[in-house]
Amino acid sequence: MTRQLTSVPRVSERRQLPFDPIAEAMRQWESHGWAESASAMAIVTSVMRLQQVFLSQADRVLRPLGLTFARYEVLMLLSFSQRGSLPLGKISERLQVNAASVTNAVDRLEGRGLVIRQANPDDGRGTLAVLSESGRALALAATDVMNAGVFSELGVDDDLLRSLFGPLSQLRAAAGDYG
Repeated sequence: MTRQLTSVPRVSERRQLPFDPIAEAMRQWESHGWAESASAMAIVTSVMRLQQVFLSQADRVLRPLGLTFARYEVLMLLSFSQRGSLPLGKISERLQVNAASVTNAVDRLEGRGLVIRQANPDDGRGTLAVLSESGRALALAATDVMNAGVFSELGVDDDLLRSLFGPLSQLRAAAGDYG
């Protein structure tokens, strides 16, 4: 099930500065006596800016489907699970977000009939989020638009992307994100 993409303005189509402001910040950092922190500041700031850019792009392509990136992540996590269901706590753990965020996302998805809540048979106190057939279909359609409108539009080749993943993973591990 592939949907037509609406025109999504890329960051490059908006008014651009004639210079890289983060490179300028790094230069300023160095000239103000903080050279030992300049590269790290530039990396942290670049990653934070990219997060804003990527989230904006994802939300723009998902909006016509009535999804946010957070809800899309829940649908995809459920679609990747063996049974199409997971305990809410497991969703929170795997997406690395707080329980309230998962509850909110599941509430919204359940309201649209994309997810069903069920008592967890393995834990009498727990609740499962179960992917419905319409939720599975929407997850696939959303993945089509994400692949076409975000993931394949980064502007660099796959070799570079693969070479960037390792160092970014190391930075995440060093920051305590996993491991």
